[in-house]
Amino acid sequence: MSLYKRGDIWWVRFSTADGQRVRKSAKTANRQLAQEYHDRLKADLWRNSRLGDIPRQKWERAVERWLNEKQGEKVTLHEDVGHLRRVHPHLYGRYLDEVDRDVVDQLTLSRISDGVSNATVNRMLEVVRAILRRAEREWGWLEHAPHIRMLPEPKRRIRWLKKEEADQLLEELPDHLAEMARFTLATGLRESNVIKLEWSQIELERRCAWIHADQAKARKAIPVPLNAEAVLVLRRQIGKHCTRVFTYKGRPVTRANNHAWRKALVRTGIDNFRWHDLRHTWASWHVQQGTPLHVLQELGGWSDYEMVRRYAHLSVEHLAEYADNLSRARLVGTNLAQSENGEEKKRWA
Repeated sequence: MSLYKRGDIWWVRFSTADGQRVRKSAKTANRQLAQEYHDRLKADLWRNSRLGDIPRQKWERAVERWLNEKQGEKVTLHEDVGHLRRVHPHLYGRYLDEVDRDVVDQLTLSRISDGVSNATVNRMLEVVRAILRRAEREWGWLEHAPHIRMLPEPKRRIRWLKKEEADQLLEELPDHLAEMARFTLATGLRESNVIKLEWSQIELERRCAWIHADQAKARKAIPVPLNAEAVLVLRRQIGKHCTRVFTYKGRPVTRANNHAWRKALVRTGIDNFRWHDLRHTWASWHVQQGTPLHVLQELGGWSDYEMVRRYAHLSVEHLAEYADNLSRARLVGTNLAQSENGEEKKRWA
């Protein structure tokens, strides 16, 4: 029998042309709706098997598979989940081939109407694009993924602190946050890497630490040389916890960018500054002290050289001699003109 009941819900049962046995819930107590579901499912499977049609999958199924595959692969997956929650009301229940350019444009306009920045909208669209591309190129669920156009983003200035500003901020922070901030300014590590740093990742004798590949945003292990400031910070943490380096009242710190951090910023009058900008400050100081960009890329664990080039404008020493060329040329021209004028005067005297 093709239809049967389990409790009040109808189920379908049949065999496909290639002998595959199918047994699924129709998720309805209405026999007519269950029969329609049975006929549609059987016809779809026949087309897939005989004609090679691409099986139609719904958006939520693609999201589930994508999240499962990205688990443990992407450090910022929690941010993607936040974007997908915003997408859910717009795409839930749609087949992937129904997510076309018009649907994406409507999604974009809806998000813009929430008053968020173009950058925030683009991060959301990047997740949607990644899922649709994988459905096309790896899963075989789509014949063609739609082209998703990104919104223009103004280039932001790199926000960093001068040494005096950093010293003022460290004075205002609670001790445990001040120590974490000092360590960040000395190493350039991201917030999550500092918070989760364990003693097993540190060798004080060799003055080095390391971030494992599964902890790094680029999924590549990062060697961390420890300068004198970093070593002093670490030595002050010895004995506070058996596993984790940075603690508060005997417990591992879970977050740095918190209320105490924001209150310290207000007291020092530092505006538009995030915890992550401590990393920008570290990189900016390095470039100003002459650290080559390719060395900075390795120190900071960036996979893309273009990310490091954001700091290039802070280093001008290698351009100074060329800037002086113009001054030298003008001085030579001036001296020559003065010399020629003197000869003229002597000739006519």
